[in-house]
Amino acid sequence: MSESKIWDDVDDYFTAQLASDDEAPAAALRASEEAGLPQIAVSAPQGKLLQLLAQIQGARNILEIGTLGGYSTIWLARALPADGRLVSLEYSPRHAEVATRNIARAGLDELVEIRVGPALESLPRLADEDAAPFDLVFVDADKNNNPHYLEWALKLTRPGSLIIVDNVVRGGSVADSSSTAPDVTGTRTAIELIGSHPRLSGTAIQTVGSKGYDGFALARVLS
Repeated sequence: MSESKIWDDVDDYFTAQLASDDEAPAAALRASEEAGLPQIAVSAPQGKLLQLLAQIQGARNILEIGTLGGYSTIWLARALPADGRLVSLEYSPRHAEVATRNIARAGLDELVEIRVGPALESLPRLADEDAAPFDLVFVDADKNNNPHYLEWALKLTRPGSLIIVDNVVRGGSVADSSSTAPDVTGTRTAIELIGSHPRLSGTAIQTVGSKGYDGFALARVLS
């Protein structure tokens, strides 16, 4: 049996035992696939991890950079209290349209606001609103801009907030200092920023599963 088949089987087992309490996330995946969206959403166990991290964090305000079809949005929004808020930034109007339907179907539309347009234009507008700081930020968008997203996350959070950056392994290329691929250089810069920034304490974890070989970074805002 191939390694990838084993990874898939284990993820299927974990999903069945730990992350399949209702139909809403699975329906969002099906609707996204039918709409032709790229099949790059987090896995169900990863989605459940996001929910648990938000719950452990006691998050009331969540920022997501990169909505896609709203799959991870649903997992995160489930962690919020009734008066909580999740702002999700999505570049593609088509993706945002699909996500809006998926989130409404999950009964979470009163908690979630999707803002359409380049995130680097939406983030300054968020800062200008002077709203309550975000307790958790999930970064899962174009990887070349990861350093910029991380800097904005620092501006929009508070001491104790949690920042999660997805897809940081890049098939192992993140360790290649000679790579000039924008997704690799952007991710490397973000990792190095987490490691050197006086306001951050973080780590990165490699993962395997139905999404293949990948990983994520976690950073806690210190001050």
